[in-house]
Amino acid sequence: MTDQTAAPDATARSAPPDAESLLAALDPEQREVAGSFGTPLCVLAGAGTGKTRAITHRIAYGVATGQLNPRHVLAVTFTAKAAAEMRSRLRDLGVPAVQARTFHSAALRQLRHFWPRVVGGPMPDIIASKYAGVGEACSRLHLSVDRAALRDIVAEVEWSRVSMLTPETYPDAAAQTRRPGVAGFDSRSISRILTQYEEVKKEHNVIDFEDVLLHMVGFLTERGDVAREVRSQYKHFVVDEYQDVSALQHALLRLWLGTSDDLCVVGDAAQTIYTFAGARASYLLDFRSEFKRARTIRLERNYRSTPEIVRMANTVLDGAQGRTRAGRLTLVSQRDAGPPPLVESFPDDAAEADGIADRIGALIAEGRTASEIAILFRTNSQSEAFEQALTARGIGYLVRGGDRFFERQEVRRAMVSLRAATRVEQLDPARAVRDVLSQQGWSEQAPDTTGAIRDRWDSLNALVGLTDTITARPGATMADVVRELEERAESQAAPVVDGVTLASVHAAKGLEWPVVFVVGASDGLLPISMAKTPAEVEEERRLFYVALTRARDLLTVSWAAARTPGARGSRKPSRFLDGVLAHPDSPRTAPGPGPRRTGRRSATVYSECRVCGQGLVSAAEQRRGRHDGCPSTAGPELLAELRSWRREESGRRGVPAYAVLTDAALEAVAERAPRTEEELLAVPGIGPAKVSSYGAALLQILAGPSEKD
Repeated sequence: MTDQTAAPDATARSAPPDAESLLAALDPEQREVAGSFGTPLCVLAGAGTGKTRAITHRIAYGVATGQLNPRHVLAVTFTAKAAAEMRSRLRDLGVPAVQARTFHSAALRQLRHFWPRVVGGPMPDIIASKYAGVGEACSRLHLSVDRAALRDIVAEVEWSRVSMLTPETYPDAAAQTRRPGVAGFDSRSISRILTQYEEVKKEHNVIDFEDVLLHMVGFLTERGDVAREVRSQYKHFVVDEYQDVSALQHALLRLWLGTSDDLCVVGDAAQTIYTFAGARASYLLDFRSEFKRARTIRLERNYRSTPEIVRMANTVLDGAQGRTRAGRLTLVSQRDAGPPPLVESFPDDAAEADGIADRIGALIAEGRTASEIAILFRTNSQSEAFEQALTARGIGYLVRGGDRFFERQEVRRAMVSLRAATRVEQLDPARAVRDVLSQQGWSEQAPDTTGAIRDRWDSLNALVGLTDTITARPGATMADVVRELEERAESQAAPVVDGVTLASVHAAKGLEWPVVFVVGASDGLLPISMAKTPAEVEEERRLFYVALTRARDLLTVSWAAARTPGARGSRKPSRFLDGVLAHPDSPRTAPGPGPRRTGRRSATVYSECRVCGQGLVSAAEQRRGRHDGCPSTAGPELLAELRSWRREESGRRGVPAYAVLTDAALEAVAERAPRTEEELLAVPGIGPAKVSSYGAALLQILAGPSEKD
């Protein structure tokens, strides 16, 4: 699901095309980008405007016309996946010699080359995880931090270093930029952690990824021979996502250039959503001030989204202030008209999750695949309710978080085991893969739970599916499996899973889906309550804009009036929707699929435990009506009979047990013992579809032997 936008008549190529055919494949503005050489170039490219297409064709056209030597070009982007895609497109255009790398990858290659000459000896290892190093630094300072606090401190360490701060300069910089206290520690304490972290790395003889860039900045600044060699190798630079460049990356880029200004940058200020991590859109917006001979080209033809979705996104930006407004682009959809986006409200978070899951179920019933659909939210904590709602309906999903697929612990462990299996002769590699992954926790049947256990199974199951594709090729061996997995890991080409994507908006940037649900669009979440200053609120507006522009065909924005069922509805729709709802062509507020219902399908939830009387906190406990540790009020015989029925039903229908009823729903049915379909509908996790399919059987089991006879 990478950026697949393209101009009309886009075609992949496997041989070097002639120069004119390269230009003919582009729209007028993209053609202008491809043919612009001789001066610095700033391409302001809106969402879905085919920027990758434009810059790869520019490189190919420059090579075809002799204006660029492919071995002297360095194309830089921000993720390994984006770099791999750029290399693939350049190969298709007949210029495989061009280097396309991330900032870190390019710098690391140079650092390894120059380290023995500049420092002497082998380059230190790169620390596997900052968490261990920063955690050790905190421990040495006798600072007690939990996992969440450690995550925040690591993020602050990274911000300070990409901002080119030292432990001594950090406190003043934090004050000037209004950085909030981190994990309860003031700036002086963070400064001490920074100092101690440097000591930890020095003692362990390791460096981190920021050190890679910092060392190369030092080498290029202090060693003329190093600078001359790098600049003789790379003479033409292209930088994608330029709005995300940090002070450290910008410093490295300027040193790569030296006195040259042969630079093309591409970006969109309206998609600047990483300032908290050090990104500075000012480098994009002030490009013409920094490079006096520069020219600017705007790409505003949107090939991704329908006119209705584009209109909504543009309207959100109409209210922008400050630099977001100064650098904004107005998208113009190139697609035919489609359904209007929907804005939907719900009484509470649980009702929102159920309503969205119902709508997704209806879309799948109409022929959409689950992988075409995404649910986007502001914070990862919003994911759980949607995971439960989808699971209750037997709809598969995958949670896309900050961790890359091949960097997940269970995937790394599985890769080690698969490599070991290559040393044993395998007659059936597909069976061997299953045997290996079964020892890691994979099973043919999906677990009945959500959370970490389900996430681990999903990861391993995705590996099984991917290896099935590889082993289906004639003559494929375990070595072939491992080789392709390693290649995919290097390029971050994660396997595609047929499930609804659940992702934060930050994790969704750069991706797109035919159907997108942007949930939790209320003040306090979008913008998040921590956004206090005008600049922080504007970043939240840009985040909302990014969320909307991920949708190709269908877009729904939803919000809930209250957090928990029965609570007073104090939330208001996001202020970013003000212009949308006031627009004469504003999207309608839509009911859920099927008959309109109030609340969460009339389901009854509890605020206090029915066993101990104490308050309930989690959504699962509120639905069940008791704490996890409080005994069930249902008899063990009834629970056993219900589980036996569920097992038989799942086998008969050929679906996982949780797709029939989740454990929580099954327990709630047993404990509440409903006697009618109306009472059954009041059980969380039991909707009309479940009642239609299983209601009669459940009520018969609950009636007991006397009423059965």
